Amino acid sequence: MIVLADGARVMFTGDSITDCHRRETDNPLGYGYPLLVAGQWGLRQPDRAPVWLNSGISGDTLAGLGSRWQADVLDARPDVVSILIGVNDTGYRFSFGHPEVTADSFRTGYRQLLEPLAGVRLVLIEPFLLPVKEEQWAWRADLDAKIQVVRELSREFGATLVAADGMFAELAAGNSPEHWLSDGVHPTPAGHQALAEAWLRQVR
Repeated sequence: MIVLADGARVMFTGDSITDCHRRETDNPLGYGYPLLVAGQWGLRQPDRAPVWLNSGISGDTLAGLGSRWQADVLDARPDVVSILIGVNDTGYRFSFGHPEVTADSFRTGYRQLLEPLAGVRLVLIEPFLLPVKEEQWAWRADLDAKIQVVRELSREFGATLVAADGMFAELAAGNSPEHWLSDGVHPTPAGHQALAEAWLRQVR
């Protein structure tokens, strides 16, 4: 459980799921789960106002995130860093023929992101997938290995884990996958709401 103090700097970072059109509009938080987290927090805790930041960039892989880590994350001097990354490392392999990002290399690269964050509270969000196309079932084993890495690193670094993959699987069991993740990867409004609520359950 993470306690957010008034003025705490909270950085969301990752790929398009976190970006959610922030760079194409005048809303620096985008229109996805970071905005919903900030809105719900402001409603519930008007006397404590964290500083909400978003440095997600659409299309990023773990390597892409790492290449801008210093400028976009560390230089912002956050008190809390929330990371959601990994599905593109899987998807690009199967959709575009990119080289495989093994679990070991994913672990090494992810650990390099976390090591400079001593004293910073961490929220690690599992990458997630609900196959809506037949070919996406082939992604599952590859992504599962990366999800396991995120779980391992959350324990190693004392991070808070948002178990998003299992959450979406459970939600989709009572509904269509497309209700939550429109293309199997990107959340719908309902999916972003579910992700925001899962995130908020880990803070107070």
